[in-house]
Amino acid sequence: MKTNIRLIFILILIISFEFSNQAFETIISNSLKDYNTFEKYWNYLYPWKSDHNGSARMYGNSTDHSQIYLKDRQIILKATRINKNEGKSIKYPNLKINYHSGAIHSKHKILINDQYPDYEIKGEFKAPISPGTWPAFWLTGANTWPPEIDILEFKGNNVNWFNTFRTKTDIETCKTTLDNGWHKYRIWMTKVSKTDVEIYFSIDEKHKAKHRGNFVGKPFHLIMNLQMEGGSPGTPPTKDTFFYGRNIYVGRTNKLK
Repeated sequence: MKTNIRLIFILILIISFEFSNQAFETIISNSLKDYNTFEKYWNYLYPWKSDHNGSARMYGNSTDHSQIYLKDRQIILKATRINKNEGKSIKYPNLKINYHSGAIHSKHKILINDQYPDYEIKGEFKAPISPGTWPAFWLTGANTWPPEIDILEFKGNNVNWFNTFRTKTDIETCKTTLDNGWHKYRIWMTKVSKTDVEIYFSIDEKHKAKHRGNFVGKPFHLIMNLQMEGGSPGTPPTKDTFFYGRNIYVGRTNKLK
């Protein structure tokens, strides 16, 4: 009995020591108060600038808020149909540019390692779900693609895709049907081995999926964008389309604090 009590006491000390040597710190929160605050945490456009894998060309900077703007502590991305010919996508030359839209990416890069073994990323979003619209809130490899982790992705209907790209062909997916109202999206990423991370996905505080990938030591960009057409089939909209976000938060454990 004394031996068992001694072992329990030792385990409690080990656990207490482990948690006393790490702290949870906020990386992004309340960044949508005004443009000065927003620009401390977020960059305009994609990390690779204006074009990606759809027919929308992203616009926005500190003086141009035609497609990206703040209102009532919300970030609003607007896609507008254009009539003039702007040629083809710089990144995918087979795609014609039919829209102006918006994208933002965090200045902080998400990196799971020994010092930062856990990350929480969450936000509330109201996403378009009509044909031809392709909104997303996602992580993509900062140095290479893949990896990729999709937290929110709608492809022209009411199905959200949680995707984890370990390679171009090794992809894990969970689909959830939602309406076009506001919903809470969250992932918790935690280091489980020298190489692997587990990702827990939830919507409206309900667990939906758990994925795993060899993402330790691989930095990610965090992106919110409103792309059009591309992976979203059907007749695209001719009127302005909007993608709303609020209460976007990024936090992590820090073992050196």
